[in-house]
Order: sequence, then C-alpha cells, then structure tokens
Amino acid sequence: MFTIQNYSKQNIKNDILSGALVAVALVPEAIAFSFIAGVSPVVGLYGAFIIGLITSILGGKPGMISGATGSVAVVFVSLGLSVKHLYPDLGGEALSMMVLHTILLTSIMAGIIQVMIGMMKMGKFIRLVPQPALFGFVNGLAIVIALAQLPFLAPEHMGRYTSWIEIVEASITENSVMYVIIVATMATMQFLPKISKAVPAGLVAIIIATLGVYFGHIDTKTVGDLADLSQVRLPHFVLSDMSLFSWEMLRIILPSAVIVALVGLIESLLTLSVLDEMGGKRGSGNRECIALGIGNTASGLFGGMAGCAMIGQSVINFTSGGLGRLSSFTAAILLITLVVSFSGVIAAIPVAVLVGIMFMVSIGTFEFSSLKRIKHMPKSDVFVLVVVTIITVYYDLAVAVIAGVVISALVFAWEHAKIFSHTTEEEGKKIYALDGPLFFGSVTSFSEQFDVAHDPDIVVIDFKKARVMDSSGVEAIDALTQKYKKTGKKLTLRHLSEDCKRTLKVAGPFCAYEEDDPTYKVVRDY
Repeated sequence: MFTIQNYSKQNIKNDILSGALVAVALVPEAIAFSFIAGVSPVVGLYGAFIIGLITSILGGKPGMISGATGSVAVVFVSLGLSVKHLYPDLGGEALSMMVLHTILLTSIMAGIIQVMIGMMKMGKFIRLVPQPALFGFVNGLAIVIALAQLPFLAPEHMGRYTSWIEIVEASITENSVMYVIIVATMATMQFLPKISKAVPAGLVAIIIATLGVYFGHIDTKTVGDLADLSQVRLPHFVLSDMSLFSWEMLRIILPSAVIVALVGLIESLLTLSVLDEMGGKRGSGNRECIALGIGNTASGLFGGMAGCAMIGQSVINFTSGGLGRLSSFTAAILLITLVVSFSGVIAAIPVAVLVGIMFMVSIGTFEFSSLKRIKHMPKSDVFVLVVVTIITVYYDLAVAVIAGVVISALVFAWEHAKIFSHTTEEEGKKIYALDGPLFFGSVTSFSEQFDVAHDPDIVVIDFKKARVMDSSGVEAIDALTQKYKKTGKKLTLRHLSEDCKRTLKVAGPFCAYEEDDPTYKVVRDY
C-alpha cells in the first residue's frame, strides 16, 4: 500500500511527473493493442486503467506499470478466430459482441488462475526459464506484433487478387497516405529522442499526424472509423453473457485463459526481474501474481481485456524517477481522465500512426543482440532459441516458453547423464572414486563403471566428488550393493550424506561414516 509518511516532496514530484509521462504514452499503445485483439479501443483502455490501478496498489514492485499488452492481445486473436469458427452463421455486431464477451470471460478466468498461482507461491519458477528461451520469446513476440499490423494495410476486396504481388501493389495504391504516415511516425520515434526526451516521441508523432490529417482534410482511416468513442464513460460493471458457458465454448475459453494467465505472469515476472537488476528493493513475484490476477479479474468484470506488466513503460517510469507506487497510480488515474474527457480527440487519431508506433514497439522488442550471439552459443541453445521463436509465431507464447524450458531441461539432463570413476588398488582392495551427478539420467552410466564379477573381495566406492541427486540414484546404489552382496564381497560406501544414508534400503549397513560426509539432500518421489 501507499506509505505517504515515507515520501519526500522530491519523491512525490518525481512520481507524479513520471506517472503523467507514462499515462500519455499508454493511450496509443492501449488503443493499438485493442486493434490487435480485434475489439473496441475502449476495451483496451479500460483494461489499462483497471489493471494499472490495482497493480499500482497491490503489486509486488512499486513503480511497475501494467496494462493492456501485445503479448496478451495476440492470444485473443486466435480466440476470436475460434469463436468465428464455432459460430459461422454470426456476423457484424452479433459476432463482435460474442467475441467481446468471450474475451471478458477469458480475462476473468485467467485472473483467477493467476491468483491461484500466486497463492501457491509458484512465482519463483520464472527463474527456470533459460536465457535462449527468453530470447526466442521476445523475438517471436516482436514478429507477432508486426504481423498483427498487416490487416490494417490490406486493400479492400482482397478476394479479387490472386497473388501476393497484386495484393502489395493494391495496398500501396489504396493506402499510400498510410504508408507515408507510418514512415514519418517511425522516423519521429527513432530520431526525436536523440534531440530531446522531454516529451514521448510517440505522443509527438500522434499530435503531428492528427493535426496534419485533420486540418489538411486528408482521407485516411482514423480510430473513429474503427470504433465509436463518443459514448466512453467511466468503467462500469458488465455482467458477461452466462449463456456462453456451453461445453463447446468452455473448450475454447479455458485453454485460452490458461495461456493468457501464463503469458501474463511470464512477462510480468520478467519485468519485475529487469527492474530488480536496475536497483532498488527486491520485488515479490508471488505478490505480483496475486495483484495481476485480481486486476485481470476486475478488468473482465468491468469491460476491459486482460493484460500484464509492460517492460518498456516500466523501464521508462523507473528511469524517469518513478520509483514509488504513486507513479503507477498517477499513470492509471490520468489515463482514464484523458480517455473520458478527450474521447473526440482520440477518435481523430489516424490508424497509420498507431501502426507506425507498433512497428517501432516490434523493433524495440526484438532482441537483435541474440543474432550476434548465435555463433557463440552452444548448438543446443541455438536450437531452443529458434524453436521457441517459431512456436511463438505459429502457435502461442506460453506453449513456446514451456517448450523452451522442457527442451533445455532435456538437453541439460542429456549432457550431464554421465558419471565417471577413477579406480585404484591397494592392499588387496579396489577403490572406485566417482565424479559427477548420480540421477535418473546417469544411473546407466553409473552401473557400467563396475566389474562386480572380477573385482577383488574388498571394494570401496567413494562418493566424495559425486552427488546423489534423486531417488533414482538411491535405487541404483541399492541395486549395485545387492549385486556385490550376492557375490559375498565386502563393500564399503564412503562420503554419502546423512539424508542419502537414511534413504538407502539395501546399502545402508555398508555405509562408512566419515567426518567430512556431505550434507546435501536427496530429492525423493512421493
């Protein structure tokens, strides 16, 4: 919660100014992400306000900005396509309302899932995502965001064209003005910050493009052409259509809700990690999971789409001096104020300038440094990066990251599935000095180290440089001990941890208790 007594005047000033800067920058992004999801800009703006407000108060990191994001919006694209496939006879306003209610219900369910994950304290598992998977995630997300802009540039009557060349030519002919605005927007966002950072470059581009189109009477698509913003009011409670809870619809909503929940948590916890590295008090991942879940649930109940933390806006806020909760709170309050009071101005914004902004967001999201690192990466890491990128583009973000984690874990297990031994003989006994981890992947290699039939009557197995990682390793020790026991040979096991000794069933009596026995714990299956 807010701790006003700990705020100095300088803190308050920095947080308010930084929050105001972020609020202005949030407006075009929320609108653009709404277009990606295929819903009215109001849905994205409401989501940005509600999620931003709740996470500013309850979130795990003061100053972190949350709202409608591209990573969650692209999940809603496939959700909308599934709804259209399920109801092929619907069209126009009826189909739009069906898609909207489905997105709201998905947002509510995703929020509930996120709260449950936070309450089970599973936020720490973000540390299991390997760096190549993160590179693939952000690169795939960048590509998806860029591809989502192409429908705005498509020519009318697409069906009359038979080749991509004809489509491109028609698009250039029909949307020449849009291309000019897009290029001008991208140039403004690229070069203006090098001159001055006093005002967000995206805001400058929006103002210039809107004024030019309005006073120049230029014929081009505007936000008002895509959605009516004249009736925008403060968010109010929206009871979603409960008739959607058919088995067929639930089969669409539930998987999408899981994906939205996982994607939102992954991006939020990654953002929290980035801010932690930049300095300040360490944030709470589990608290952020719960806050985001409450925010997404409330957003769906009040007509907004689900979202998550925004890496770019959070970094902007942090570097601009917005280190406290007052900064993100100010951003949320000012955002809804702008939307409610100046909806007519927002409706006049050209769509092309938003497309240009999203292209720049895509470029900024893509991790170009990963391309330079590929030649220095192990082949397994390159494989993970490429696979995660491809799955992100052609399937979805959550599955891509999970696939990256699974592949990396399998590669790690394969590369460490070897345990080595160095043997010495002294005074009629043979000593096996083991080196390496003993776990499910290396038990075969472990068993192959020993020659039970030809070993002398006294055998010593030294685990000083080895470590028993799981119950499979314990079972392998018991099985080997049983083999030596059947041949009547004396076996001694050295340097096993107390935890390992207690777990052993057959080999326990053969353990030697040394002063320098290790203290590691063995992972057991229950």
